[in-house]
Amino acid sequence: MTTLALLVRRQLERAITDARRIAEEGARAALEALAVHAATPYPHMNEPQRHLRRRLRAHARQLGDRRDAESGAQAIERLVQECAYEHWHGMLFARFLAENDLLIEPEMGVAVTLDECEELAKGQGAGDQSMDKWALAARFAHAMLPQVFRADLPVFDITFAQEHRQQLEALVEGLPTDVFTASDALGWVYQFWQSQKKAEVNRSEAKIGADELPAVTQLFTEPYMVSFLLDNSLGAWWAARRLTEADFKAAESESELREKAALPGVPLAYLRFVRDADAGDRWRPAAGAFESWPKHLRELKFLDPCCGSGHFLVAAFAMLVPMRMAMEGLPARHAVDAVIRDNLHGLEIDARCVEIAVFALAMAAWRFPSAGDYRLLPPMNVACSGLSVGTTKAQWLALAAGRHNLRIAMDWLYDLFKDAPTLGSLLNPAATDAAKIVDLQDVFTVLREALAEGATEEQREMALAASGLAKAADLLGRQYHLVATNVPYLARGKQSEKLKRFCERHPAAKNDLATVFLQRCFGLCTKGGIASLVTPQNWLFLTRYRKLRERLLKSETWHLLARLGPGAFETISGEVVKAVLLVLSHGRPPGHEIEFVNEDDSELGTMCSLDVSACTTAKEKSIALHMSTVDTVAQLRQLDNPDARIALDDQEQAPLLSTLAQGVHGFGSKDSPRFFRQFWELQQHGRDWQLLQTTVESPQHWLGCEQAVYWQNGEGVLAERGRHGQAVPAGSMAWQRTGVAVSQMRTLPCSLYSGQIFDKNVAVVLPHDNAHLPPSGASVPRPTTTTPSGASTRR
Repeated sequence: MTTLALLVRRQLERAITDARRIAEEGARAALEALAVHAATPYPHMNEPQRHLRRRLRAHARQLGDRRDAESGAQAIERLVQECAYEHWHGMLFARFLAENDLLIEPEMGVAVTLDECEELAKGQGAGDQSMDKWALAARFAHAMLPQVFRADLPVFDITFAQEHRQQLEALVEGLPTDVFTASDALGWVYQFWQSQKKAEVNRSEAKIGADELPAVTQLFTEPYMVSFLLDNSLGAWWAARRLTEADFKAAESESELREKAALPGVPLAYLRFVRDADAGDRWRPAAGAFESWPKHLRELKFLDPCCGSGHFLVAAFAMLVPMRMAMEGLPARHAVDAVIRDNLHGLEIDARCVEIAVFALAMAAWRFPSAGDYRLLPPMNVACSGLSVGTTKAQWLALAAGRHNLRIAMDWLYDLFKDAPTLGSLLNPAATDAAKIVDLQDVFTVLREALAEGATEEQREMALAASGLAKAADLLGRQYHLVATNVPYLARGKQSEKLKRFCERHPAAKNDLATVFLQRCFGLCTKGGIASLVTPQNWLFLTRYRKLRERLLKSETWHLLARLGPGAFETISGEVVKAVLLVLSHGRPPGHEIEFVNEDDSELGTMCSLDVSACTTAKEKSIALHMSTVDTVAQLRQLDNPDARIALDDQEQAPLLSTLAQGVHGFGSKDSPRFFRQFWELQQHGRDWQLLQTTVESPQHWLGCEQAVYWQNGEGVLAERGRHGQAVPAGSMAWQRTGVAVSQMRTLPCSLYSGQIFDKNVAVVLPHDNAHLPPSGASVPRPTTTTPSGASTRR
């Protein structure tokens, strides 16, 4: 398994960013040439063009583009995006297949190269629409991947202008071969497709809803995170059954146990073990043995509810196939099919991302050693949980054609999924009463009938959408033994009103989409099932999540927690995301229910933990997860911590600073360049300009004292802006007092505070009792700063 080198990854990012811009320009031009946006077709259009136009407009409405009832004009923004995506990825996927000797010519059933596609393309095409090698290669790819490329999707009948085709061809041909053989390339493909959109949304500061969610919450999960979580869930279960009692007793190290548990292609490099003092110092998997899981792998159900481009699915596939081969004696080909059919399930809010996940899983299946290369695979249990209903309820129910039970089912699907583009896998079909009487197989049957010859374009689009929703409802309504994912992160202040209202149904978790999703994952687990998750770390200690922590500590079993800290993602610098890796199981084991716990720690259950937050890079953290000491703490003892904070060491269990002092938030302006200055830029201050304290990079007595703010003693324009919400003149309760200024970043470096205004990047700690301040006569050097001219200035 190889990963993309940094320079190659950057080249791929540039190519995909350019490809999205060019493809959307080409798609818009081609659609407008067919008058898809216009109220009426152009007079010169022939009947095949008019028919295609009708299909495209019906499909656009299903995607969520609206038609103006009065003028008849049709919005096409979503249609443009889909058309651009499908055309570019048809070419890109064709090259992925060709570079891996998997691009199959359908008539002969043999693999062909792109050069051979160029020869085969000669003489093909109708009229003046000649076919090039990329169009033919994409056609072959479409035939190979019916679950990725819908054969009747009308955007495939669009032809881009030659200038746009040539630019896209140059981009795909210019990518190095390494891109198409790296194991992580497909994961980066979707993130790069969304990178510019993500930047635009973040700059706009708009609330995040259906249109923005796929871009903003998309984050490529680092391979070491995926491996750590799967090794310590699926791998721990496997090790507990593969290793004997003698192996656990006699082993001298974790590495010895890992070697014995490993299979070809499944090294279990991140699997951690601890010694169990209550069992004669015997080794055991740190995350446990998961006794409630099925004894046979064919019964194990795995789900990634936010599967993105399929990273967890492909990694789980690579583990499960060798395991089933060893446990059940299956040949590689049969094991590959069995894992796809029986074990793997995925859901994703963005239908385009689902296509990449299915393609990634297909590539993994075809490339698996001794599995027979290309062949038709079993249908994959991967669906889009964010499909749009895109029509009125009356039109939707008309598909039931007078069948009472089916009408109930269609009514249920409509109500359940009307907000699906915003809520995705948060939807819970099992929580509705109608789910008890709905037979999804009846839904699938009638939808197949609706798709039969004679259905209108509107009916076909609705039936296809309903079929996709029914599949998603089926997966969302099940329960799984292992749920593994990187949950989406989105703070409450950035959520759209619709998303915010939904999150309010979960008051203990509502402050971030990540914690709401954390709770949803337990709802998807069987009793004793495992949630193996990447989440932000803030919910482990912030006061606003106290009730959530209490609930999870009492009701669920915490097996393993790895604190990663900043820098865990290669593509995210600084302090933006501090992540933890969690392995928890749904429910408490027998004898460990909260109401029966006594004071003996042995009755509380233990949680294992690692802390690699001091490592500065993703690579260092990856290495440290192999080698760092695994600590154990009593799970329910965490309830005794202030606010039930999750404390992994004695220092974290000490009394809170709030018992001695209070924290005060600082001053902020939405127009800092106008109102903030370096103090040496001013000839005088004190009347309009007041001194301002800001952050420091390392602890010092006096630092961060080089700025001034145009506050005008609270009587000027900035104070007025504060009254209108355009500034936050906070912190006044600390002004003219003494305390400690804490820079709110990284290691929280501190400096002394002596009463001036301070900005929002600083929090001032004020003691409740002034006796805790240094004595007034204590000698503390006052700050001396140097102006750009070299003159010393004492503040």
